[in-house]
Amino acid sequence: MIILGIDPGTLECGYGILEIKNRTITGAGCNVIRIDRELSLPLKLVEIYNEISKIADDYQPDVAAVESIFYGKNISSAFTLGHARGVILLALAEKGIQINEYSPREVKKSVVGNGNASKEQIQYMLKKILNLSSEFVSQDASDALAIALCHFNKIKFLVNVAER
Repeated sequence: MIILGIDPGTLECGYGILEIKNRTITGAGCNVIRIDRELSLPLKLVEIYNEISKIADDYQPDVAAVESIFYGKNISSAFTLGHARGVILLALAEKGIQINEYSPREVKKSVVGNGNASKEQIQYMLKKILNLSSEFVSQDASDALAIALCHFNKIKFLVNVAER
């Protein structure tokens, strides 16, 4: 099973890949899609859509986990992020990939055990759980891997039953 985790953004969109095989979970990689900040919003959305489609084609994930919108003080940012999430969900749905959504608090609680965990705590736990030695490309990339791990933690009992 391959899980694609996505941390949506209009300037940096993180993605992480987990591979589960024979009850072993492996961090197959994570990176970030960098979008030119000079592009108009519609062109940024086209770029995000194209890149997510390409990643889905390259990795052939069985399922995707996408972070839900964080409602902060800036409503304009939330709307812009909503547009990015929309094209991400569209790209995944067109590929027939099952989509699951998790809040930032759910992800932190699942990976660290604390819904208020810092990004550094998340990265530390990802390295320990997945036995990673290298540094992350960006916080968006590690967040995406954490989102994928959150989904695995939600379904791991089902995965273990299916492998028997």
